[in-house]
Amino acid sequence: MTYPHAIWGYAVAAGISPDRLAGLTGVAGQPVRAVAGAGLAAAVSTVSLAEFGEQPLRQRLEDLAWLETTARAHHQVIEALPAPVIPLRLATIYRDDGNVASLLAERQAELAAALDQITARAEWGVKLFAAERAAAPDAPEPPGGGPGLSYLRRRRHQLSAQDQARQADAAMARQVHAALSGMAAAAQLRPAQAAELTGQDSTTTMLLNATYLVDDA
Repeated sequence: MTYPHAIWGYAVAAGISPDRLAGLTGVAGQPVRAVAGAGLAAAVSTVSLAEFGEQPLRQRLEDLAWLETTARAHHQVIEALPAPVIPLRLATIYRDDGNVASLLAERQAELAAALDQITARAEWGVKLFAAERAAAPDAPEPPGGGPGLSYLRRRRHQLSAQDQARQADAAMARQVHAALSGMAAAAQLRPAQAAELTGQDSTTTMLLNATYLVDDA
């Protein structure tokens, strides 16, 4: 059987009141509704396979303008849902409502445990940056040696100073992460991001990119 439509998933919750979804639209301007199963509920929208089928979706994900609009719509639905919710990844597509309900049943224990873990807690993102340091002052020149030897000495001194600075930055990031992890219910390190993704100056280096699950209290 060919299905002309598919189901776009936003998030899973212990329950979602239909009143909370009234008037809420998501991806492609489609209404958001709930699919229940195994004591859980998933917020979803019905979307067209002409736009969100495997092949057209693969092409659209390469369109940055479309991707930004779609990601914002996806995130806005998640933000509108009552906490706690488990967000689904962007472009999580199901065949039909029955497929969604089956997933909720199959992963009920895992999803319920995750919802329990995040209840009365919030995720905090922390990024630590280091500004570009001034060049290290030249080391005093020992007597003897020509211009070539003098250059090599200066270069070795500069590289040594840069290496020491990087080690100090890394040690500071580890200390910050350890301190914050001690105040969190859970913590996760993420890869450092390039400057063009963070909005920082190109001379600024990201030392820490982490998330922490913190009690609301």
